[in-house]
Amino acid sequence: MLKFIYRCGVDFHHQRQRYLPKEMLRFQFDSARKRMSTVLELEDGEETEHGYGKRIHVKGASEIVLSTCTHYLDSNGNKTQLDDLMLQQLDQIIKMYAKKALRTIAFAYKDLKEGDGGPNHESKPEGSKIYDIEMGDFTLICIAGIKDIIRDEVPLAVQQCNEAGVRVRMVTGDNKITAIAIAKECGIIYEGEEDEQCVCMEGPEFNEFVGGLKHKTTGEDISIMGKNGDKEVIGNPKNMLIVRNKLKVLARSRPNDKYIMVKGLRDLGDIVAVTGDGTNDAPALKKADVGFAMKTGTQVAHNASDIII
Repeated sequence: MLKFIYRCGVDFHHQRQRYLPKEMLRFQFDSARKRMSTVLELEDGEETEHGYGKRIHVKGASEIVLSTCTHYLDSNGNKTQLDDLMLQQLDQIIKMYAKKALRTIAFAYKDLKEGDGGPNHESKPEGSKIYDIEMGDFTLICIAGIKDIIRDEVPLAVQQCNEAGVRVRMVTGDNKITAIAIAKECGIIYEGEEDEQCVCMEGPEFNEFVGGLKHKTTGEDISIMGKNGDKEVIGNPKNMLIVRNKLKVLARSRPNDKYIMVKGLRDLGDIVAVTGDGTNDAPALKKADVGFAMKTGTQVAHNASDIII
């Protein structure tokens, strides 16, 4: 995105120097939030809708951010009510980008009122990762489509794995349409295969289908993965067997989904290798027979892995 801004003739270094000293809060991205937000104190003379002088910017998964928007900026930069027709058009744009294997990210902002989200703007419901000031009344700035270029050698590598009896599965936070398009480019699935039952699933659907992770004795849900040793069991092992034989793409996955996938496959006797680079990948990397961490990944991922590549 910075390269794009630079090509548009904007010096983002200047913008950073201008606003970083005025940054008040930053709510970091994670796979559960699927967004990050920054609260800024605007410069003297900059007008805001409520005259308060503070603004929150958010970027993240397009459908998540869009659901918080009530307005959008039109082609002239004017704030306009987001009606049903425009929502349909934006939804079609997101789907069109996704079918072209583009990851979509939405950008939005909101002028704050004094006291929004509590005295320090950081209040949130108990147990939630979403802050009060992130929940609505945003104005959509744009939706961007970002392309991850598939290296030429990837489809052949996937083919060689399959021929050697190694099943390659994609586990990603991308939405389902984007994940399917990328999986097709890589040769993980073939045209039309995505319509077969259990070949492509989303994290919440997968979790419910296999019954989640349960405590062996009490039957209660387990939320802290890997902390219960041999007391962890898959809730529905019969459905896990179906997943083992059919699932190739798991989209909109969360850290616990990846862990449950590894746990379930190992329980069925499979030898499992996992790749990952983030802190959220650590439980699955550690649970796998072999964990591969990316060199560019976090230290937590490195510590949980057997091999760094």
